[in-house]
Amino acid sequence: MKIVIVIPARLDSSRLRRKMLVDLDGEPLIVRTFQRAQQARCADRVVVATDSKEIAAVLRAFGAEVVITGTARCGSERIAEAAGKMEGDVFINLQGDEPLIDPGNIDRVAEPYLRGDNPDCVTLIYPVLPSDYTTIGDRHIVKAVVDRNGYALYFSRSQIPFQQARSASTIFYRHIGIYAFRKDVLSSFATLEPSMLEEEESLEQLRLLENGYRIRCVETTVDSPGVNTFEELEFARRMFREQHRPI
Repeated sequence: MKIVIVIPARLDSSRLRRKMLVDLDGEPLIVRTFQRAQQARCADRVVVATDSKEIAAVLRAFGAEVVITGTARCGSERIAEAAGKMEGDVFINLQGDEPLIDPGNIDRVAEPYLRGDNPDCVTLIYPVLPSDYTTIGDRHIVKAVVDRNGYALYFSRSQIPFQQARSASTIFYRHIGIYAFRKDVLSSFATLEPSMLEEEESLEQLRLLENGYRIRCVETTVDSPGVNTFEELEFARRMFREQHRPI
């Protein structure tokens, strides 16, 4: 079983300009994400896939492996192009704006494959308390609902499930956007047209669900907020300063 982590990275960003190259404790953000990926135990190889020569030059100066791709409609299409140029059984899509990702979470998304299961796709979910109205109601935070076997029923930016009964036992999950794909599923994904729900929600994983693929959701209790805004960047900077503070 050969597992490859591929980090899709594009220079343009709607909410944080040139996000991948902003400084994060002395290194570009994309370099910090690459460093975290290298700490995972599950992977044989870590590669960054980008269409930006500037990002590629920065990473190569650091010693990272880079694959140049064309333009892509989403991160999974970009890693599908990169995966077509290399050997591997399972490809992990780790977003480039995850410099705080816990390496253990990368290993968790690979666990079903390593223990002999062969799901189409695996992702992570994080439990949210029903009283956490800020998270549940935030349209920038993706929520997930799963069946009794841990497979995704749906992902949405809206609150799901809706609480008609207001039960205190209702379970909510926040989606953590890291995916592991079988290579054949990843290749098929890239040939599919963006689906209706994918375009409405702006969530690429819905393309899989709408086309009959199943996504295994693995629960984690380790959070890993991404960097999409200036405020989240400042939070990441504080976290890095605290982690590297002399004892």
